[in-house]
Amino acid sequence: MRKTLYLKFLLAYFIFGFFGFIAVATFVSSMTMEHLTREKADALYKEATLIANTYAADLYNNETSLDAVKKQLDALDTYLSATLWIINPSGRMILDSQSPVDVENETVISDFNPTVTGSSYYTVGNFFGGFTEEQLSVFAPITSGYKVRGYVVIHYPMNNLIYSCNSLLNISYLMLIVLFLLSLIILIFFTEMVYLPLRKITEATEQYASGNMHYEFQVESEDEMGYLAASLNYMASEIARSEDDQKKFVANVSHDFRSPLTSIKGYLEAMLDGTIPPEMHEKYLNIVLNETERLTKLTNSLLTLNNLNTRGMMLDKCIFDINRIIRDTAASFEGTCRQKTIAIELILTSDELFVNADVGKIQQVLYNLLDNAIKFSHRDSIIKVETTEKHNKIFVSVKDSGIGIPKDDLKLIWDRFYKSDLSRGKDKKGTGLGLSITKEIISAHGEHINVISTEGVGSEFIFSLPVADDNED
Repeated sequence: MRKTLYLKFLLAYFIFGFFGFIAVATFVSSMTMEHLTREKADALYKEATLIANTYAADLYNNETSLDAVKKQLDALDTYLSATLWIINPSGRMILDSQSPVDVENETVISDFNPTVTGSSYYTVGNFFGGFTEEQLSVFAPITSGYKVRGYVVIHYPMNNLIYSCNSLLNISYLMLIVLFLLSLIILIFFTEMVYLPLRKITEATEQYASGNMHYEFQVESEDEMGYLAASLNYMASEIARSEDDQKKFVANVSHDFRSPLTSIKGYLEAMLDGTIPPEMHEKYLNIVLNETERLTKLTNSLLTLNNLNTRGMMLDKCIFDINRIIRDTAASFEGTCRQKTIAIELILTSDELFVNADVGKIQQVLYNLLDNAIKFSHRDSIIKVETTEKHNKIFVSVKDSGIGIPKDDLKLIWDRFYKSDLSRGKDKKGTGLGLSITKEIISAHGEHINVISTEGVGSEFIFSLPVADDNED
């Protein structure tokens, strides 16, 4: 398209100009000539009729002389730039405005036929061989006593009409050239507003097709072309970001899978080759078991995240008591809390607090947040879970007094596989996917989750849920 579209438009432009000139030279020329001929014939016929009814009729009625009529015809010859004849029905010349009166030497128009005009009142030709050039000849009968006594014939040179026609055609050609040049404005607008932006867009698509998603271009326009270019730019940036995320994702998965697999392989080989004595097998088998549990957890988290993305987060909403879900989830961590001597304090608004959400996924959110809170809390500390109601929303807070999150890491904690430097030492079995899944679930509900954290003091995660409407089942 880049190589031919502009040429096609130029070709169409010149074809338009060419056929415009052809139309003027043929159809317009023919119509103009026909119009001028008919108009001139009409004017001459009126003159011929007037002469036939006055001077010529008086001549045939012997009311005037040949010389008097000849003077009138000579004057009209000069005025009309035409040759005037008075002839008998037999073709004998009575008077000729171009020749002196000569009664002795008669001039006869051979083969004269007054019906040659047919239904018209004029004819074009040499008038029965009387002229060497074409003439426009007009007939008007001279009548006396209800009888045709002769004819007034006016001959007008066709060259004069052709000259007038060519003058009008020259004006038409000039106007056509002006229109053709003015239409260049359309070509210029097409070039600037359509073709050049389209070339940029085409070049960009070729770059994107070759894999260069970081190629940038700009179209300074606020119309559909500008919108198309902006959309294409945005699409490419999103694809580039997606590719970068995918590469990062693969790198993180590879790293998180490689570490436990390396440990498992090393310990098993050491037990097989005797490096680890049989009495130590139980200890290292437990380590291998912990690593396999870590791999299982990582695999399950990846499957969960994949299902959330591919299905567009299908929610099975219902009305349930969020306080009860909090109590049940907190109870599931009783054994872990006892080992680390950590207490979970529940500060719940009223006994029951109903929300409209997906109970299973909200339970997963609470589990992920409590699991992180316990994992990064110090021994003999307290984790507070609080619910409050405000502006027709339920806010759930999970607050710990653990290691906290560095300020620079706060914007990154929702990324997949991300682990802050402070958490790496404590989170031996973590996958870095828990908070990503949590964020996806809350966003699917059309709600928000935020974090407030100070390094060395602790962290507080707060998310919102819609209050159940009393009219909902």
